[in-house]
Amino acid sequence: MSDGTTTSWRAVVFDLDGTLLDTVPLIVASHRHALQTVLGRDEPDEVLRAGIGKPLIDQMRAFDPARADDLFAAYQAWNLEATPRYVRWFDGVPELLRRLDAAGLRLGVATSKMRASVDLAFRTVPPPVAFDAIVTLEDTATHKPDAAPLLHALGGLGAPAAHALYVGDAVVDVEAARAAGTAAVAVTWGAGVAADLRAAAPLAVVDTPGALGDVIVAGAEAAA
Repeated sequence: MSDGTTTSWRAVVFDLDGTLLDTVPLIVASHRHALQTVLGRDEPDEVLRAGIGKPLIDQMRAFDPARADDLFAAYQAWNLEATPRYVRWFDGVPELLRRLDAAGLRLGVATSKMRASVDLAFRTVPPPVAFDAIVTLEDTATHKPDAAPLLHALGGLGAPAAHALYVGDAVVDVEAARAAGTAAVAVTWGAGVAADLRAAAPLAVVDTPGALGDVIVAGAEAAA
């Protein structure tokens, strides 16, 4: 991963859940519904949040390998029905995206979310800018913390890893950025634990979309 001292950003790839979209309450409620419906049990919020960023079926296997498919189906049915009631942009994110777009940066998304769920979310709350690449679960054979989703996004953006930044709210996002050769910035307003994010040693850990914009634009201006 770049140390940020000489790199100038040409492209920014974002995680989606917990980074751009405030979907963590939706995810937690969906997990809780699936666990109660299929297994007749509940877990604390921190347990239900722990796997966010990984493919959904992997999260279900962590709860019960033998019933993962049933958990997956129960989660999906409830989640898709509930999405229009829950999903929204984090405060400040639309302004951030417009700022980066105006600065001439190529913008993309690399998420472990399935395409149908991403499409539903974006129909419910349309993006304020046009993303140049959107990579979902179905687009790569391996997933975060593997580099494949980020590299796929960068291919769509036409940007080299050395001049790209990945932004996410989970340790797996930082790990995926490192594997792909991009820099990483972690955000604290999503599902991740701030201390864990700092321990993963990204380029920066930021608390607001405004601060994130400052970090990105400062790097982008180095290219001028």
